Amino acid sequence: MQILTFTNQKGGTGKSSSAWAVAHCLANRGKHVVLVDADPQRNLTQSLLALDAQQSLTLTDVIEGTYTLGQAMTSVANNLWLVPAAKSLAAAEKILGTDAMYALIFRNALRDMDSHIDYVIFDTSPSPNSPLAMAAITASDLIFIPTSPEYFAYNGLENLLDLVKRIQKNLTPTLRIGGIFFTKYSPTYRRSLHHSFVNMMKEHPELGALVLQTSIRENVAVAEAQVNQQSLYQWAPGATALQDYEALTDEILTR
Repeated sequence: MQILTFTNQKGGTGKSSSAWAVAHCLANRGKHVVLVDADPQRNLTQSLLALDAQQSLTLTDVIEGTYTLGQAMTSVANNLWLVPAAKSLAAAEKILGTDAMYALIFRNALRDMDSHIDYVIFDTSPSPNSPLAMAAITASDLIFIPTSPEYFAYNGLENLLDLVKRIQKNLTPTLRIGGIFFTKYSPTYRRSLHHSFVNMMKEHPELGALVLQTSIRENVAVAEAQVNQQSLYQWAPGATALQDYEALTDEILTR
């Protein structure tokens, strides 16, 4: 079982959409995947569960120590399960942050995960001080960082990399950065700006080696599929976004 976290300390980078899409791509390949919605904004939960099904066990129950992640997951598609987020998650996160051992909560909660699960994927809050994001990264084997191809998106990357280094040193020596990839990439509109920024990142002395080959082109099909609670395979099987996320999944499987 591999634990993956999609994280960025800046909002609007396609983090939740990427976790959602990659999970579907892996499930479509026959992998057993659990998505964990560790973002109080609850985007994953709203994309995958009907309103009347959102009253099941949630991540709040895990944080409170009542249940484990394996007990709180619910089936949302073939080969795909979700540990949903409730509206109470934001308050639960504040309480969690007062616990000196909060960074280890997901590592401990994963201990009883069924042996047939191949991947657990965490979606995290963009807040730079999020205890849930810290706990997800601490529990992970690999983290993936989606970012938009714009200069201001670069600013938060160094802070996130510093956090990862501290976690590697003090909590999870085996943690690795799986890669940085670009979302909302436009091959036509502002092409020169996006293209030059991607090239600049690939040539960066520290970050360049982390940049993945695949960029996710901007495509309205992602938002449409999520609003309709369908996968891209169901909603828009010919979408460029699905092609890109399939290519990204190929890269993830090599990390």
